[in-house]
Amino acid sequence: MNGMDQTVSTPRPTALKLVKAIGDRATSSPKAGHGSGGRRNLFLLALLVAALSWSWGPAEISRWTYLFTDSGNMAEYAAGFLRPDFGEWRHYLEEMLVTTQIALWGTFLAVALSIPFGILSSHNMVPWWILQPVRRLMDLFRAIHEVVFAVLFVVAVGLGPFAGVMALFIHTTGILAKLFSEAVEAIDPRPVEAIRTTGASRVQQVIYGVIPQVLPLWISYSLYRLESNVRSATVLGIIGAGGIGQVLFESIRAFYYPEASAILIIVVITVTIMDLISQLLRRLVI
Repeated sequence: MNGMDQTVSTPRPTALKLVKAIGDRATSSPKAGHGSGGRRNLFLLALLVAALSWSWGPAEISRWTYLFTDSGNMAEYAAGFLRPDFGEWRHYLEEMLVTTQIALWGTFLAVALSIPFGILSSHNMVPWWILQPVRRLMDLFRAIHEVVFAVLFVVAVGLGPFAGVMALFIHTTGILAKLFSEAVEAIDPRPVEAIRTTGASRVQQVIYGVIPQVLPLWISYSLYRLESNVRSATVLGIIGAGGIGQVLFESIRAFYYPEASAILIIVVITVTIMDLISQLLRRLVI
């Protein structure tokens, strides 16, 4: 009992103590990254350690041992997926095609809207009274998961792929507008200034001075989101937004694991094909 009391009474270092210890190290060490740069890096490290320490308990990271002690349960469940049944492969491919089409339209609409919103979210393009409202709107689009948007659109337009398209469209717009604006904020201002001296309008400055610099990044971001949206569209099917996700959910709910395994294989192959196509397009366009 005494040994147990001693163990319990020994406090774990708090996040605040860890920050203080690393901060003291940053200010006292003569080799701390050669001055202010090294102190800044150590301070950032302290913040990272503090954040991880603070979230350790609520995230239940201590349960990682269960991955080994109870791995047999996981293996037993996964064994049901080892013999895929492709008996309905034509139906699976048709639904996978619908899922891909949902992702394609959701991404296309998002890219079209993210271009103006991305520019209007850039501090070097617009005044603050335009910048802040647009950024907050994009924050809203990003903060709400596409599943929530899908539920809202299912209520509005009914079950089916269109609800999935709209959900991906809204959520992806928030993400791409953020990425597009960061690319715009990192441009070289000299081409824009040179175009401005010719008397070009604001729109012409954006078209000829900004977009040529950011277009490769914009294309890369858009292709990546297309890949991600194929996976997201699969999940949206579970709540009635159409596509392969609905078939997958019904198979798992009915304990038809061989069919579910076949569907998952088709999803993985589709995502892989999308990745290969994206790589090819990047080489051709960028």
